[in-house]
Amino acid sequence: MKEIKLVLVGFGNVGRALIRLLDTKRSVLRNDFEFNTTVVGIATGSHGLAINPDGIDTQKALKLIESGETLNSLSTIATPGSIIEFIRSCPADVLFENSPVNHHTGQPAADHLKTALEMGMHAITANKGPVVHAYNELTVLARKMNRRFLFESSVMDGAPIFSLFRGPLPAIEIKGFHGILNSCTNLLLELMEQGKTFEEAVIYGQSVGITETDPSADIDGWDAAIKVAALSTVLMGIPLKPDQINRTGIRDITKDMIQDALNKGERWKLVCSAHRTSSGLEAKVAPLRVSPTSPLYSINGTSSFVQFETDTLPGLGILESNPGPETTAYGLLADLVNAFRGG
Repeated sequence: MKEIKLVLVGFGNVGRALIRLLDTKRSVLRNDFEFNTTVVGIATGSHGLAINPDGIDTQKALKLIESGETLNSLSTIATPGSIIEFIRSCPADVLFENSPVNHHTGQPAADHLKTALEMGMHAITANKGPVVHAYNELTVLARKMNRRFLFESSVMDGAPIFSLFRGPLPAIEIKGFHGILNSCTNLLLELMEQGKTFEEAVIYGQSVGITETDPSADIDGWDAAIKVAALSTVLMGIPLKPDQINRTGIRDITKDMIQDALNKGERWKLVCSAHRTSSGLEAKVAPLRVSPTSPLYSINGTSSFVQFETDTLPGLGILESNPGPETTAYGLLADLVNAFRGG
């Protein structure tokens, strides 16, 4: 039975959901894939960090975080002063990198993943930044080190987008895609359909944890744009950065605009798209009115949807309904399994 040692950078909702999922799936991983997992390092942004080569008590770690305490008491060795040194100090096989996304540079997550690969670890992330800003560098390094750089959860949480085209759909060319990739704005627009102003919808989204304290990354289209960039870079082989995408957010959508669309049987959606043209790639994020004939019309709440157009399959859609940290954690778990079975 193989023992796989894990290190986590980032221990927010997703990181904690991953720990719980690993515990839930322990017997499945052991019986079906013949490995056990041990967490030997956890680094947080504001609750300290811990390293124990023999294994951290993850249930105690969860309790400490949830009570607002630090993880320092769980460390059996002197804790390094930086995350890079922390990664180098952990005797691990796999890094899970789940620090906050930087839409404009992909840092420091990209350097965390690079360090892990250099130390001989598989590098797995839900962070979109490194996928867009360091995809080629990290992929080449992973190949050189005979390790994997995997990132299924970076777009649409646990939905199998990247692995779908990596495995089950060989020799296919993606001509384009369109969809709803930002679940936050999808919910805000739906709340406005129910009568809330834009400001009221944002406040409600913040109160239930759907919208960040600073919601600009969502409502100004940056989160949607970086996801378009990730899909274009990885699946279409056309590197894009978020600032290269024609981007318009939803700040200027008013109650009157929402009501006018509803009166005509339509709905506003923040639509992401990218398509090959004779002059290159056209990529866009913008609010559009969609009719009931569009598959985007019925995407409600925090659900996401993307439809790919390929040379052999005219339309292939993937729907994820109302995801949460648990679905993102599943994408990380799937990457862990695939790193060791070659998927």
